[in-house]
Amino acid sequence: MQPFRVHSGIVAPLDRANVDTDAIIPKQFLKSIRRSGFGPNLFDAWRYTDPGEPGQDPASRHPNPEFVLNQPRYRDASILIARRNFGCGSSREHAPWALADYGFRALIAPSYADIFFNNCFKNGLLPIVLPESAVDRLFADVAAFPGYTLTIDLPAQAVRSADGAVAFPFDVEPFRKECLLNGWDDIGLTLRHADEIRTFEARHLAEQPWL
Repeated sequence: MQPFRVHSGIVAPLDRANVDTDAIIPKQFLKSIRRSGFGPNLFDAWRYTDPGEPGQDPASRHPNPEFVLNQPRYRDASILIARRNFGCGSSREHAPWALADYGFRALIAPSYADIFFNNCFKNGLLPIVLPESAVDRLFADVAAFPGYTLTIDLPAQAVRSADGAVAFPFDVEPFRKECLLNGWDDIGLTLRHADEIRTFEARHLAEQPWL
């Protein structure tokens, strides 16, 4: 998992509340259990005017010019701001996979669905919770300034604008913060104890070879 320390990027606004995981990555794309390849189908039903199917060449699709990620000013965005209860619905881990595969490193919203929130941390995506007033300010600034960027400083737990005019602190649970800073997913955490695991297995085999 890619470590997250300090990230600066263009901000894309998704001005919708209660965005569910089927909107983030529709059900027809869930056949694969690989963590890559989902980016082209992120927000598929909103992003394209034609129905999408697995394996379809994105170049053959018909983009919806009204959708935010298809607008030139947001195409290189790596920070997404949204409204309350982002990631609700089914618990599919494919949703953070799709967001990360598209290129997002962080999300900012007033609230998230619990399972989606947990899955983000397990996949190197930082979901930041800010008060609705702060999110309102960010939506206004993004609309007013093309190419609007933010810097997310995880060690300092702060969101800052490029000119320093905006600065918001955010909370993050210490264990999750440590995992993101070091790029540890669940497998990475286990492999930190690889030597102890091998020692235990060798001793266990020697003591109980019939097992």
